[in-house]
Amino acid sequence: MNHTLTATRASLILRLKDADDVAAWDEFAAIYAPVVYRVATSRGFQPADAENLVQEVFLAVANSISRWLEREDRGRFRPWLVRIARNESIDMLTERATRTLGRDGSAAEQILAGLPAREEFSDALDLEYERTVFGWAAQQVRAAVAEQTWEAFWLTSIDGLSVDDVAGQLKMRPGNVYLARSRVMARIRQLVGDYEVQS
Repeated sequence: MNHTLTATRASLILRLKDADDVAAWDEFAAIYAPVVYRVATSRGFQPADAENLVQEVFLAVANSISRWLEREDRGRFRPWLVRIARNESIDMLTERATRTLGRDGSAAEQILAGLPAREEFSDALDLEYERTVFGWAAQQVRAAVAEQTWEAFWLTSIDGLSVDDVAGQLKMRPGNVYLARSRVMARIRQLVGDYEVQS
């Protein structure tokens, strides 16, 4: 994602009321399209169906964001988005089941029984969202630190190599590997924390 993730906060959500605000919708799509798509494919949707689901979710958001924003009891945005995504998933599965299996309600019920519970769906969407935010933060930090510092972090924290192995590979002292890893992790945590506070 090449956008700053800072705008999925209230300001971006408010801008979504304006269907002509292309920049807001592009930014929203850059953040949430991959999240909805990955949740859909992880739940058994074929790639084309997952892409259709993303479009249906975004259309539902566009059609109802103004009403949601006007509600005093609206709650947080992500749970609302989860509800929309789950409802659209059910609609797509029901339509597909009816189209493929005829009007037999029991066949459609069997397919829908495979759909995860709301909590499971919410957990999956939250996990994908967190991965997206982490990926964005990591990308920001990687662009801001020296390549060797990034490699020390990546090799020890993500690839799981020992500090001594990484020190030898990168021709660094072990203490410097620890320091590089710690600094990168702290910067990523800071960016993620700042983003979450403003979400």
